[in-house]
Amino acid sequence: MRIGILGTGTLAAALGEGWARAGQEVVIGGRSQVRAEKLAERLGHGVLAVAPREAVTGRDAVLLAVSWDGVEDMLRLAGASDGLLEGTPLIDPTNAVAHGVGALLTQPGEPMARRIAELAPGAHVVKAFHLFPADQWTSQWTGQRAARRTSPPGAAGSRVTVAMCGDDTAALRIVSELVRGVGGTPAILGALDRVHQLEEVAGFVIGLAFAGFDPNSAIPRVPSSSEVD
Repeated sequence: MRIGILGTGTLAAALGEGWARAGQEVVIGGRSQVRAEKLAERLGHGVLAVAPREAVTGRDAVLLAVSWDGVEDMLRLAGASDGLLEGTPLIDPTNAVAHGVGALLTQPGEPMARRIAELAPGAHVVKAFHLFPADQWTSQWTGQRAARRTSPPGAAGSRVTVAMCGDDTAALRIVSELVRGVGGTPAILGALDRVHQLEEVAGFVIGLAFAGFDPNSAIPRVPSSSEVD
């Protein structure tokens, strides 16, 4: 697939590298062309640095890998208000939370994904990749590569689950493929009317982590329906 990434930070680097290694065509568009070029050079695998508007034009999916308070500026540079993202799956991994606290900074009833949908009219917004830190994806594909060298044929590697939601079925299918491409398991929870749950979960996890608690210890081990069956 042809993937555009808006942003030059750690998540852009981790997912960009994973997708490029998986054989996808990746371009990077940043507010700083110099930083975009440095990241593209570091990732290799044919990754190119382009202007933000070019990064979203003719792509099968676009990742909005910027901090929540930089979303409006980046989408403006990418020409979102001009309709350049119309019909394009737009992946939203942002967390609009207070640093070190985890409290949501958006207004009640105004999830970040909905704001992004308003800023990018016609885009098919999919909330995904917002719960794990960037280094999860670097270690994920590195660990899977090591497992393939040491495990017997057919052995399954450890995979993380990426919860996501969105209104467009085709966009969800494309993002699911991209999740698998970096070693994750996609879990579609429904349409964007459930996105507030995903964003609140992120605040809950971040708040526990910054308070010095292991978020995994606060979530009960509940068997899935497949395990019960």
